Amino acid sequence: MAPDNISSPLAATGNLLMSPEGDLVALALYVGLTLIIVIGLLLAARFLGQRTHTSLKKLPYECGVEPTGRARPGYPVPFYLTAIFFVVFDVEVAFIASWAVAYDLLSWRGLVQIAFFIITLLIALIYLWRRGALDWGPQRR
Repeated sequence: MAPDNISSPLAATGNLLMSPEGDLVALALYVGLTLIIVIGLLLAARFLGQRTHTSLKKLPYECGVEPTGRARPGYPVPFYLTAIFFVVFDVEVAFIASWAVAYDLLSWRGLVQIAFFIITLLIALIYLWRRGALDWGPQRR
């Protein structure tokens, strides 16, 4: 049995993998291997795949039914604005709710940070309001 004060090569290797440098090495290896696989697959598809362009191949296919009309009817701009505002305010509520849960742990620094966050969002909302993004009625010229 080996004494406790002598470390084995396996233990030294294990300590390297558990260190921050080992984490960066593992991340670099993962990213590198991922890039090699993705680029390899794209090149293989490019050089091994068929490239035929016929008029029949360029037609849209809808389950055997001949397509009629536009594929995507246009939605009015207020629809998209409503969706974007919903996402923005939904994320805002998630941040404020998580701050409220941990308020006692964050003290004054947390209060200053959430106040900065809310003021930034308020300035953005005032900017959008002044630019007319919230006027969803008919446009006056």
